Amino acid sequence: MAGKTLLTCLLIASQTYSVPPVLLAGIYKAEGGKVGQEVANTNGTHDLGPMQINTLWVPVVAKKWGVSERRARAAIRDNACTNMSVAAWILRNHLSETQSLAKALSYYHSRTPAFGQKYQDRVLSILKGNKLVKTER
Repeated sequence: MAGKTLLTCLLIASQTYSVPPVLLAGIYKAEGGKVGQEVANTNGTHDLGPMQINTLWVPVVAKKWGVSERRARAAIRDNACTNMSVAAWILRNHLSETQSLAKALSYYHSRTPAFGQKYQDRVLSILKGNKLVKTER
């Protein structure tokens, strides 16, 4: 998918779910996924598409959309805008729950503190490296 289209999807998802676009961009860079991609995890789940949405979310999304899990999985995996929108929705859910951008970002990856913190640090490093956030002096 062309960069401008993906950026448009990111901005729409960010606005729709009231999450910072820079945070979605950081997640996108950290995940490094691609449209149509499925990456197997050691726990038997898979990560789908550009934002690497874990298949644990597929039943939840399918129920929310009123579609089969097969259809939800395909849409999340194969449609960049849908993938970005689901990522923003997940981030919004975590943000609403925790009232903390840092914790929401950690939870996007894992509720296990050590894994979540490592992911949060990785995303922040990517954002700093791309001059999307200011570094402390």
